[in-house]
Amino acid sequence: MSSPPTSTTLLDGAPRTQAPEGAPPAGPRSPGGPGSNTVHQLLLALVCAGYAVGSALGWGSGRVALVMGDFGLAAAAGAASVSCFLYARTRRVRLRPAWLLFSFSSAMAALGNLVWGWYEVVLERPVPSPSYADVFFLCFAPPAIVGLLVLAARPVTRAGWVCLALDAWLIAGSLLTLSWSLALAQAAELDGPDVAHAALTLAYPLLDIALVSMVLVLHFRRSPVNRTPVNTAVSALALTVMCDALFTSPLMHHNYRSGQLLDAGWFAGSLLLAYAPWAAGRHHRASAAAHPRVVHEHLPRQRTGGRPPRPPARGADPSRFPGTRPITGSLAALTPYLAAAVCTLGILYNVLNGRSVDRVVLLTGGAVVLALVVRQGIMLLDNITLTQELAQKENHFRSLVQGSSDVIMIAAPSGVLRYVSPAAAGVYGRSAEDLVGTELADLIHPEDLGCVVHEVRRFLAASPQEEPTTRIECRFRSGHGGTSRSGGAGSGGGWLNVESTVNRHHGGLIFNSRDVTERVRLQAQLQHNAEHDPLTDLPNRALFTRRVQQALSGRRSSDRGIALRNTAVLFIDLDGFKAVNDTIGHQAGDELLVQAARRLQDAVRQGDTASRLGGDEFAALIVGDGTRDRAAREGHILELADRLRITLSQPYPIDGNEVRVAASIGVAFAEAGAGAGELLRNADLAMYRAKATGKGRVELYRPQMQQDVVRKAALATRLRAALHDGEFALLHQPVVRLEDGRISSVAAQPRWRSSQGVLFTPAEFLRAADEGDRSAELARWVLERAVEQAADRTASGLNVPVVVRLGARRLLDRSLPPGSVEALLTRHGLPSGSLVIELTDIEAGVALEELERRLAALRRLGVRVALDGFGGGVAITALRRLPVDVLKLDRTLVEGVVESTRLHKITSGLLRIAGDLGLQSVAEGVDLPEQVVALRAMGCTHGQGMAFAGPLDEYRLRRALGRGSCPLPHEPAEPAFAGGGAGVYTRGVPAVLGGGNLGGGTALRSHDETPVPPT
Repeated sequence: MSSPPTSTTLLDGAPRTQAPEGAPPAGPRSPGGPGSNTVHQLLLALVCAGYAVGSALGWGSGRVALVMGDFGLAAAAGAASVSCFLYARTRRVRLRPAWLLFSFSSAMAALGNLVWGWYEVVLERPVPSPSYADVFFLCFAPPAIVGLLVLAARPVTRAGWVCLALDAWLIAGSLLTLSWSLALAQAAELDGPDVAHAALTLAYPLLDIALVSMVLVLHFRRSPVNRTPVNTAVSALALTVMCDALFTSPLMHHNYRSGQLLDAGWFAGSLLLAYAPWAAGRHHRASAAAHPRVVHEHLPRQRTGGRPPRPPARGADPSRFPGTRPITGSLAALTPYLAAAVCTLGILYNVLNGRSVDRVVLLTGGAVVLALVVRQGIMLLDNITLTQELAQKENHFRSLVQGSSDVIMIAAPSGVLRYVSPAAAGVYGRSAEDLVGTELADLIHPEDLGCVVHEVRRFLAASPQEEPTTRIECRFRSGHGGTSRSGGAGSGGGWLNVESTVNRHHGGLIFNSRDVTERVRLQAQLQHNAEHDPLTDLPNRALFTRRVQQALSGRRSSDRGIALRNTAVLFIDLDGFKAVNDTIGHQAGDELLVQAARRLQDAVRQGDTASRLGGDEFAALIVGDGTRDRAAREGHILELADRLRITLSQPYPIDGNEVRVAASIGVAFAEAGAGAGELLRNADLAMYRAKATGKGRVELYRPQMQQDVVRKAALATRLRAALHDGEFALLHQPVVRLEDGRISSVAAQPRWRSSQGVLFTPAEFLRAADEGDRSAELARWVLERAVEQAADRTASGLNVPVVVRLGARRLLDRSLPPGSVEALLTRHGLPSGSLVIELTDIEAGVALEELERRLAALRRLGVRVALDGFGGGVAITALRRLPVDVLKLDRTLVEGVVESTRLHKITSGLLRIAGDLGLQSVAEGVDLPEQVVALRAMGCTHGQGMAFAGPLDEYRLRRALGRGSCPLPHEPAEPAFAGGGAGVYTRGVPAVLGGGNLGGGTALRSHDETPVPPT
């Protein structure tokens, strides 16, 4: 039986209705299930009722009554025999021997009824006594008794077998005592001195008493397997025994006739036994066959969805594990006393009737009392053993609970704690006695209480079989006051992070709790470390990207558009940070990064996010506000970025020194439809534009920046193919001696005309080739092509040195290994002094020692060295240490040398330095005649620019070299400055725009626009 629904209240007093425990799940009935069994039971009841009505009415005639009373009972017993035999022959049948014995017992009853009918119906004469029918009827009880023994739960110990035998004798002896006192003694006397008749008269009731005893023993000790068929078989045999008892009683023994109402009992008992093996239904038999070893039903347990109780250990007495309901168990315990009471009634009956006590009654009564004493002794010993085992297990579990570091709490349905284990004192800082009787809700953190109540309600509403336990993690109050291990303080104590495994317990809950505060702290620390930079403790790139994504998508729909447009990302790079690491060490660099991070953190608002993305790159997320004026918001952000730039550019005190770096900042505003990655990319592009336009600046992202990046990437991709497809051509621009106009050398300059006919200027494709392998490949091609063409010109009698621009880092890296330039000169046979290496991009990070050794080796081969960009930021240290032959003035000095007095003086000073060092000087970008006159007057020895000639192809170059010189302005020029400021040359400067062109009559152009002749 399933229990009715229970109403459970927990923590907050809210009732929750639970499904009855052990209730089967609802579902459609399968064929052969309970519905089919009901039909069979109704049909069986109708057949038995019809037979009973016919018997009560005498079947209408005596002949029919005899036939139905004899052959009808034979047919019913035969049906029972066939049914039990067929069931025993089916596959995977438990207790097969019992059903075979029942089949044999029913067959004996059928044969006995057939013999009885042969005498009464066929021979039409009374049945003799004794007869063969008595032999068959007497053979009915022994197989049935053995079958019942097979069905009973067999003991596994000797004590169990002794108890089973004693229980059977107690029942049989008490029934024999009572029966002998009431009727059997008189029946034995009435049948006379014939021993056969007396034995036959006593055999039936004695066998019935043995059968009844086994029925009762089986009822108390029946096996849990196939409970419904076993109960039905026991009921059928009980009904048969009751009819046998009535038949053998003195009142009916001499008045019985076949076809009477008593036959209806035997008929019903036989049909009930025939139905017994199939009573469980097809669905139950399939389940039993699928799980033939699940035999835990005989153990007392409550279905809670958890692990089923363990079965009795091998060797244990099954009587210790009552397998029936409490009422049945109580009757089993009272069986010995009921047997003694029955014996006492038998003796009292003889005494009260004035007869002497029969010796059979005395013997059976004494044997019953002796068996009762032995049974009680065994029970006493068994109880002592059970008590010792129970005490041992109780001590064991008590030691486990009290010694466990976990806190075990039992909460009533109302949420009040009924039990708390002693471990609470060590975990919660409060004794178990103080916690018992308190409300569990008062001990849980208010912020976690709602989640705990929700989880408890959901757990109680779930099926115990599907979810036997659940886990809850919350903060639990610790201690009476002061500071707890969690760091909290106050009168209420601190809070511990507690993880609890929750189980159901009689409508309440069992909490198995453990302190996980340290684990939670460690997880929080690991999470923090995974999302923050270890040096500055600022959010790292992953967390910053997630914050940006949240800022872009976590807004309400009503104000998301305005707030989204006002959200901005600042991308920050520290200019000159690498020099700090290279000069004063990485430890100083780390200290600078920490101070910069602190300044950045202090500069942003509390709701904004400052982050270190890696290296010397930082970022800041400025969350948008409700400002609708885009211009005002943009101005505010740019003003914030500029203040931040100034703050980060202030000196950093490190180890007693002041270290300075600048900050380049790119700003990008969020746009509708743009994600976090796109916003970060835009800010990064703006930052690189700030670095490219002079560093230490703030740049706002514009869509044109992305287009430039895409164009540069596409150009870089096409550049590699252009080198292999021969789309590059090498032009040469003459370098003229300002004294007489003679061409002293030619500067090699690459040009690229794509297959689509687009001419790319050096400024464009050199920026695209400024990265990695493309730059190295282009530099190597220019050098090889320039040396090859110079060798060809030398072979034809035009021996003019060629100038090739090479970056200082390129001369030192693996693209031009030591010996490669030497091998190139040897391969092409270029004479000594015909190659000039023009060094560019000399920065602080260049290894001057190695560069000096490399240049010295080249100079020993006759290669001269020119220092490019002199006066435009080239370090004096490079001039002091490197073996240089030529100084090339920076274009920025030449362009303003005529207009600016300051540049005039600076250029004059630099040229004097070159002259004092005995170096040649070359002015690059000389495009105007005034510049030629001014530079020659200041002592510059050579010039290169459009004032003489633009970059020329090989054909025009050979023509120019054949002439050997370029015309120069020779009239004196006097500068006229106004107030020491800007001035112009006012007279004596002839126009040379025509005579200076070596191309043959076409107007001079900028060198960036010189067309490439068709190849």
